[in-house]
Amino acid sequence: MHRIFTTSVASVYPHYVTKLERKGRTKAELDQVIEWLTGFDEAELARHLEGGTTFEEFFAAAELNPLVSQITGSVCGVKVQEVEDPLMRRIRYLDKLVDELARGKPLDKVLRS
Repeated sequence: MHRIFTTSVASVYPHYVTKLERKGRTKAELDQVIEWLTGFDEAELARHLEGGTTFEEFFAAAELNPLVSQITGSVCGVKVQEVEDPLMRRIRYLDKLVDELARGKPLDKVLRS
């Protein structure tokens, strides 16, 4: 089992926020991306963050967007669509969406709409 699986989402979330804010994006945009990917609204996301939910628990409770197969490309040199472990692939989907936001991609494109 990879260490990230048992890491709390709340411990990584501030790093996502910082990364995006440095690039002129907002926490609200991050939350919108997370909602698109997982189906968690603002209140559900807050419960997961406050409750110390691990990535494994977070994605087990999520209902992934049916368009996730459109998320392609590399994160840390690894193509997300080629990641074999389903949980790791979901984590990489989130990482990829955050990277796209940070690189200035329009939100509607990040959300595959």
